[in-house]
Amino acid sequence: MPLCEATCGLTLTIEGDRVTGARGDRDDVFSAGFICPKGASFGELDADPDRLRTPLVRDGRGELREATWDEAFDTIAARIRPPIEEHGPHAVGVVLGNPNVHTMAGGLYPPVLLSALRTRNLFTASTLDQMPKHVSSGLLYGSAGAIPVPDLDRAAHLLLIGANPLDSNGSLCTAPDFPGKLKALRRRGGTLTVVDPRRTRTAALADRHVAIRPGTDALLLAALVHVLFEEDLTDLADLGGPAAHVQDVDEVRAALGDFTPEAVAAACDLDAGEIRTIARELAAAPAAAVYGRIGSCTVAHGTLASWLVDVLNILTGNLDRPGGALFPLAATDRAPRPAAPGKGFALGRWASRVSGHPEAKGELPIAALAEEIETPGEGRIRALIAIAANPVLSAPDGDRLDRALSTGLDLMVSVDPYLNETSRHADVVLPPPPPSRSAHFDFAFNALAVHNQARYTPAAVPLDPGLMDECEIHARLILAVTGMHGAAPSAVDDMVIEQTLTKAVADPHSPVHGQDAKEFAAGLTGDTGPERRLDMMLRLGPYGLTLDDLRAAPHGVDLGPLRPRVPQVLRTRSGRIELLPGPIADDLPRLRRALDQRPDGRLVLVGRRHLRSNNSWMHNVPALAGGSNRCTLQIHPADAARLGLGDGDLARVEAAGGALEVPVDVTDTVRTGVVSLPHGWGHDRPGTRLSVAAARPGVNVNQLLDGSLLDPLSGTAVLNGFPVEVSAATA
Repeated sequence: MPLCEATCGLTLTIEGDRVTGARGDRDDVFSAGFICPKGASFGELDADPDRLRTPLVRDGRGELREATWDEAFDTIAARIRPPIEEHGPHAVGVVLGNPNVHTMAGGLYPPVLLSALRTRNLFTASTLDQMPKHVSSGLLYGSAGAIPVPDLDRAAHLLLIGANPLDSNGSLCTAPDFPGKLKALRRRGGTLTVVDPRRTRTAALADRHVAIRPGTDALLLAALVHVLFEEDLTDLADLGGPAAHVQDVDEVRAALGDFTPEAVAAACDLDAGEIRTIARELAAAPAAAVYGRIGSCTVAHGTLASWLVDVLNILTGNLDRPGGALFPLAATDRAPRPAAPGKGFALGRWASRVSGHPEAKGELPIAALAEEIETPGEGRIRALIAIAANPVLSAPDGDRLDRALSTGLDLMVSVDPYLNETSRHADVVLPPPPPSRSAHFDFAFNALAVHNQARYTPAAVPLDPGLMDECEIHARLILAVTGMHGAAPSAVDDMVIEQTLTKAVADPHSPVHGQDAKEFAAGLTGDTGPERRLDMMLRLGPYGLTLDDLRAAPHGVDLGPLRPRVPQVLRTRSGRIELLPGPIADDLPRLRRALDQRPDGRLVLVGRRHLRSNNSWMHNVPALAGGSNRCTLQIHPADAARLGLGDGDLARVEAAGGALEVPVDVTDTVRTGVVSLPHGWGHDRPGTRLSVAAARPGVNVNQLLDGSLLDPLSGTAVLNGFPVEVSAATA
């Protein structure tokens, strides 16, 4: 299912060229029939009448009009080359949104586009979400993609921090029916501890709910590590001992010496005794995993919190242990090779032009996009390519970005099925077809899955006349922006296959070492360039699969449970897990200063997720509108009474980036001192074509931010745990 990270298998009912029903595929080797409201609404989303069906091009009067595909790509080719040739490759910025990782096109082509453009101005949704985990993994293991996931099916103890999988399933942890897996954990006598300032549906299921003060997750985690050392609860036996795979254990002990439970208790607003109990239970469990997500990433110490999650898993001996946290091995991963020191992971290889934000994983903070467009001078972004991205809603200070996109660019291109709050500024909009018209394979999420498996699904419905395959759109975009406009789209796939196989046959650790690259390419199966590329990746992968293998197994291929893979995954210069990397050590004094920080009387805001939502891009589906999927300000009864607010009243919320007025939802599911507002709303800007979303627009919580609050190591915007002023709105 190309709608969320759970990747559930669906069985579709099709009448003519229309999807009329969707249910869970009971024979799917991974999801076994599980489905949520998003999957059940597949047909309604697929047939959304607001989806664009033809390209749009801005005319001489500044109006977007329907155009042919040739006219759209002609316009891009003619207008993007001048700024590149006059100002260099960095004059082009690229923005990639979350939906990219849900499609084959988004997995295969943006890397080729970026390689061809050679721009350093790359911005993605990762700096609104997961970049802290990439950075901490890069520093610990030498690879930003080496992300261990909890072994949900075999764990005896789970500590969840800032995660609410009963509403949002997994994130950086692909697990169909995450709720069912948590219930199964409880049934087999396991323990579930949830750390969250809200009593979410997940927290209500837990054995222990720890209602922490928002933004202090790293302090709690540091205290848990401290207890492990203080009470001699560490266990590195399953990793072969510190000398074999882990270094800097004593350095971590010394670095976290100040973070006792008693020292962090006041800042976290938790009991020191409870902190010690959590640490002891974690260490005593036969197999346990710590898992942190959005709530622990999008805060001021997001990278430190992400690092400490892994430190806890490592020190308790649960990294690379069945039932603990393990590294998945996807069918399109590189085939295993002998463990050896790697190149390591570097931060800050370049910096943003205006504010000097360091890059992380080749990306700059998306919070800096507006200033990179607005600020005059050499290196200014003059052309922008946005692929499945809506940063006007998802990034801080959307009003500023709105203005920058409206007046500051020579050219903007959007690949998007909707005319939304961001794409409405584009000079060319290229709409991909509905998801039923596209083949599907999960490149990204199979590499994060709690069970190794693979599934390929050909397009369920043929392309309608006038629509263009999403992979062809991407390939023609690459040709247009790189001076190869007019070449056959297949030239892009042929080029990638040739380059990949040339390297593979020369690699002594490759399964095709020594073979003839051209002969191997000629033997690839598949009816399209993307299918041939997938077949190549499968053949070069760790299981030796082929596209034909996946075609013969429409319900998926079971590749077995997660298995220990350390030290084979390590790419650090030392060849070991570097437990206290330099950038982490340098940032710990900032965390130490947080020990003395206390609330200043203002309320603290956190976000929340809804079961019927997925950021901003599924608010136009009638079946998903309503119910709990509402844009309201949740506030505790005690805080509401103090401020003179009643249920349903209109509240005014103010912060550095602006002010909002939003209906109040008085509830004791949020702790005192905290208010909660969901992410992805604010569909009230003119010029969009989102009729359902516009009828229930909500407010854009990110407009409360001015973009100055970032986690310094990852450049991730602080979207949770920031102070706000709340008052009754005047009539």
